[in-house]
Amino acid sequence: MQPITTSDELKNAIQILEFDQQLRGQQLKEHVYLAIESLKPVNLIKSTIHNVVSSPYLIDNLLGVAMGLTSGYVSKKIVLGKSVNVIRKLFGTLLQFGITNVVAQNSESIKTFGQSIYQYFQRIKKQNRPTP
Repeated sequence: MQPITTSDELKNAIQILEFDQQLRGQQLKEHVYLAIESLKPVNLIKSTIHNVVSSPYLIDNLLGVAMGLTSGYVSKKIVLGKSVNVIRKLFGTLLQFGITNVVAQNSESIKTFGQSIYQYFQRIKKQNRPTP
């Protein structure tokens, strides 16, 4: 900034600084308003839901967890049946947790394995079709 030598230059510099202060004050008010709006419970819930839904890994994670839970539940039912034995029920619950954990952690490799089996049977089906 150049040195101020006259009273007109001083008045002009003061006006410029006052305008700059008003502009920054308005920007500060807008930022405070946006911060207050973003902290409202409804907006927090909306942004959280938006972040969860827009996550690219959500469907894969949900599918892996669902596969794990389902396989654990089915394995427990297969082992237990309609047993009333407490030790057998405890073993079934431990088996369910174990299988659920293993399947949920390895869901990608299980899906890949399932897809390869499906493709194998599709190739066999195409080979066994009679030619017209």
